[in-house]
Parts: sequence; C-alpha cells; structure tokens
Amino acid sequence: MSIWVRISDFVSAKATTALTGVVEAVRTMFAGDPETRRRVAFSIAMIALSAKMAKADGIVTAEEVDAFREIFEIPAEDANRVANLYNLAKQDVAGYRAYAEQVAGLCGDGMTNCPLLIDVLDGLFHIAKADGVIHRKELDFLTDVAGIFGISGTAFERVVARHVDKGRRDPWRILGLDEGVGHAEARRRYLQLVRENHPDQLVARGLPEEFIKIANDRIAAINDAWETIEPELRRQ
Repeated sequence: MSIWVRISDFVSAKATTALTGVVEAVRTMFAGDPETRRRVAFSIAMIALSAKMAKADGIVTAEEVDAFREIFEIPAEDANRVANLYNLAKQDVAGYRAYAEQVAGLCGDGMTNCPLLIDVLDGLFHIAKADGVIHRKELDFLTDVAGIFGISGTAFERVVARHVDKGRRDPWRILGLDEGVGHAEARRRYLQLVRENHPDQLVARGLPEEFIKIANDRIAAINDAWETIEPELRRQ
C-alpha cells in the first residue's frame, strides 16, 4: 500500500483540520509498526515544513511545488492525496516552529544530529533552491529549523555546502574535512559518508522509498566532492 494512502487514511481517521495534531498522534498510532511510524512521521514532517517554508519568501512558486513532487516521486494516482495534505499544512494557523518542535520530538529529547532530521533538512533545502536561489528568508527559516532539530553548526554547514555555492571550499565542507588533512584520513571519512548515506541506510532509518531521490543526490554530492579534492590530497 502506498505511504500516501496510509497517511490520507490516518488524517481521515483523526478527522483533523490541522496537521500539527497529526504529527503528535503519529507517536502512538503506529506504535506496533515502527517502520511505518517512521515513514509516516517523516512524510508528514516534509509536507508540513515544506508548505510553511515555501511561503517564507512571501510567495509559493510553481518550481517549489514541482520540486516537492520531484523528490517524492508521487504516483499519479496519489497526486490528489498529497495535494490535499499540502494544502492542509498551508492553511493550518500554527507556525512552522510548532511543527518543527513536534517533529524534533520524534527523535527523542535532547538528541543531537538525528539522521532522520538531517534528512528532513536536506529535503527542505532541495525545495528552497528549486526556483534558482535560496532567499534570505528561506535560509533564516532553515537555520531556525536546524536549531530546533538540534543539528550542530558543523552538520548544518555540510548540508548548506551541498546546496549553496560557497566557492572552492565547498568540497571540504561537504566531506566535513579541514584542508591539510592527510589522504588516508580523508579517504576513511569519504568511505564512512558513503556507507552512512547509501540509499539502503536512509530507507532503514525511515526515509520513504518515494523520497529516495534525495539519497541519490546526496551520494552524488559526496562523490563529486571526493573527486575534486582527491588529486590534491595525492599531491601532498
């Protein structure tokens, strides 16, 4: 059964007009099915926060909506379900911080750099840049959400580097390395990132299969960064 059918049925069962109530209810509704619980929680988080972020710069562009559809690879038969959920999030009077705080709670209180929350943040950056630029208000939104999620400054910088062109140091930021590091240590770090961010690993921790594009894009960025710095490391 499609994840979107499960979420639509869940929302209908809760008879809610606010998606914030759904985020909280996910904690107990799927207690006996942790895999579905993670997938539903992640998908609702992406719908809620992307709908709020799309309005951060004052306008929801067609490109941003298309980017949401692209990274989720929504089947045609589920398009109306997703549109209804997206519109529900846009109409909710609750601010984005209420969503972000509830989503952060799904990883446990006080947890730093929760991989699932970094996945959510990565997806939000993908949507924000869909119209060709990440606007200042969107970056402020994403920075604030990262803080609520308990994502460290270093981890946040790695996400930013994958999506925002900051020049020559981007490859080092993406890999979380300082210039001057030895080849062996850098290669260990690169291989660790490849293992941690393989699509199978992301699915295992709750990333829906419908969202797998973000995993493939992340691996591509990691590989590109390594190919950029590896010749320089060998020359040292």
